[in-house]
Amino acid sequence: MAVALPATIAILGVLAGVIHLSLGGTLFTLNAIGYFVLVTAYVIANVATHPLVIRFRWLPRLGLIGYATTSIGAWLVIGGFYWLGYLTKAIELTLIILVVVDIYRVHGGFRGFFRDAVASVRWAVATIRSH
Repeated sequence: MAVALPATIAILGVLAGVIHLSLGGTLFTLNAIGYFVLVTAYVIANVATHPLVIRFRWLPRLGLIGYATTSIGAWLVIGGFYWLGYLTKAIELTLIILVVVDIYRVHGGFRGFFRDAVASVRWAVATIRSH
């Protein structure tokens, strides 16, 4: 589970990016780049051992959930209701669900997720103020 779940999340994120990239146009290309950047950050957060990366490992998870949700919402508003759109939204919905499962795996649930997020933001603010 510690390898399969993050690998599946990364694959789904890359797949969503590749599909958007294949559609062409600025909006789809930017959407694809966003997925690629977030997947890269997610993978780094899962494999890095640096304390700073570990402290902020919640951030790419939040980013992936927010990004996929925004992409689904934009699709509902803009349209493009054909088979590839439905397939992509199914991939993105699965991605969201698996990231939620991953949050439970890594943070012990949403309470731990928010606790870790608040603690890291407080640490960052305190660090900035001390300099």
